[in-house]
This record gives sequence, structure tokens and C-alpha cells, in this order.
Amino acid sequence: MNYLDKIKPRVRELRAYTLTPDRGSIKINQNENPWGMPAKIKEESLRRLENRAWSRYPDFVPASLHERLAAYAGWKPDGIVAGNGSNELIQALLMVTIGEGKRVLICEPTFALYRQVATVLGGEITSVPLTPQLTYDTKAIHEAVEEINPDVTIICSPNNPTGCVMKDDDLAQLLDRSSGLVVIDEAYFEFAEHTVVPLLERHANLVVFRTFSKAMAMAALRVGYLLAEPSLAREISKAVLPYNLNAISQTSAEVAVEMYERELQPLVGRIISERERLFVELRIIEGLVPVPSQANFMIVRSTVEPRRVFAELLRHDILIRDVSGYSMLKDYFRVSVGTPSENDALIAALREIF
Repeated sequence: MNYLDKIKPRVRELRAYTLTPDRGSIKINQNENPWGMPAKIKEESLRRLENRAWSRYPDFVPASLHERLAAYAGWKPDGIVAGNGSNELIQALLMVTIGEGKRVLICEPTFALYRQVATVLGGEITSVPLTPQLTYDTKAIHEAVEEINPDVTIICSPNNPTGCVMKDDDLAQLLDRSSGLVVIDEAYFEFAEHTVVPLLERHANLVVFRTFSKAMAMAALRVGYLLAEPSLAREISKAVLPYNLNAISQTSAEVAVEMYERELQPLVGRIISERERLFVELRIIEGLVPVPSQANFMIVRSTVEPRRVFAELLRHDILIRDVSGYSMLKDYFRVSVGTPSENDALIAALREIF
């Protein structure tokens, strides 16, 4: 008997979300904060953990973290759900909304996990392509909403991997037109210096996702959170496993929020400055066309096959992301914004290659 026959056919047809096992001293392939967690935040986190009983479960509901997130985000504590990375919360939202016959609208290219989780749950997925300039085609999105009446629409803004954003006016129109939920994934909002959270007050069908893995420099600890109308947040939380957020991550997240303005925000400013410098430098290199981005990364169109660029940079001990397998991106690779010295090394290597 082949036990794989018990797996849903649509799951067996999926390609698993994965990364190459390659390693490089200059790691600019996963959109991480290149400076890491500031020492003061680490030290304060460890100090608070020292007196905690590790034999005891973490808080069932991390109320103190929710309160700090509410103050940081400008939203209601009972409209917040913290999770083991925002990916867990994306999965939780789709678990409570999507099943056989339910419709999900996404814009591609985008974060592959949206399609993967919705497909596993049996959702019917409609994809609206970005414009040829790799920006959101709001007219096409609105037409798709009118036509298919999606149960959930997911917009990543700034978008991964293109870095484009959806304007507030366009989002407000989308929220007004939609009878379903509209999800805005704000994993990179700090680098755009803009958030859609103010729209939550007027639109009960809006859900906002955020993460500590990027600007907050906590990718290793896996913390994310969502913001929604409180009754909606309570329903989504039913799909989150008990004690999903460990005590170390909870405590460190609280400290990071408390110290964000003093310790982390200056690093975000430096990343934004380096992003703009990197864009200008790459645009000068013949054979490369970087795409403007509001995130901490950018995609670059290349006259050399992206797979070859990836391999050549790896020989320089630089690890980037080959995104040529995404729809519309067969000539593109993606680079995260590194430290000034890392960006200098990338620029020098690309000049040599091209």
C-alpha cells in the first residue's frame, strides 16, 4: 500500500517552499537586518530571563507583549495576536477562513507562502499580475474583486520580492469593494516609513501582519503579530497552538519594542540610506537595471542569466537570492541591503562580473 495516496493530490503537486543550502560570508539573500540585535537589547533580555523559572510554561496569552505592541503600533491590545513568526499567523488566518471552494486573491510575483498554504487548505486561488513596471495593478485588482468576490485578498506591501507598495487610497477603495477580508502583510513597513494601521479604525475587514524578523533584527527568535478588529482577532487566535510563543522570544520582543526608538530605529535609517546608495551604484553598471524598492532589498534585472550571477557571486563569498523562477522575473535576482562594507563588496563583484 502506498501511504502517499492518503496525501491530498493538490499537496503532492506542490513544490515545497525551500532555500538553497549555500552559504556565504556576506549573506544578503533573506532580507535580514545586517547589523543584528543591538547589545543593549540582548543584555536586558537576558537579565529579565535570568530570574524566570524555565520549568514553567510561558504566558498562555502574552498580555504584557500585547500591551507594548498596542502602544508601538497604535492599536487595541485585544485586537493583537502574537505568534511564532508572522508565517504562523498567516497560516492561522487562512485556516479559519479557507477550505474547499473558498476563494483567495493574490498578486504575483509575491511571497510564495500565501499560495502554498491556501492551496494546502483547498482554496481556489486567483492571481492578478503586477504591472510591467512591477507595481500593483489596482484597476485589475478591483476588477478581480468584483468578478470573483474573494473570501480573502492578500497584499504584501512593501511586496516581497519586488519592493512595491499599495497606496492608502487604493487600499481604502479595495476595502470598500471587498465583502471578504483584506490582508496587508507589513513585514517591511519600517523601511517604507509608512503603515496602513490607521485604516483599521474604519475598515473591520482589514488584517495587518507584522514581523520582528526584519527591522527588529530578531529573525532567529521567530516573533510576529497581527492587528485586527478585536472580535476578528479572537476568531483567528483559535487556530494558533497553545503556548506558541516561547518565553525567550516573548521577553526579547518586549525589550525590542521598548528600546526600538533608541536602539533599532537608527539602524533602520542606515538601511534606508544604504538602499538608496546601492540602487544608484547598481544602476551605473551596464547590464543591470535595479527596481525601485520601499523595503530592505531590491530586485535587479540582469543581461546575464541570474543563475550564473548567483554562482559567480558565491565564488566571491556573497550569497544572494535567485528569483528567476518567479512569474515575470526570469531575468531577475534579489539582493538584501547589507552593511556599507557588504554593499561595497557586492558592487565591486558585480562590476567584475559585468
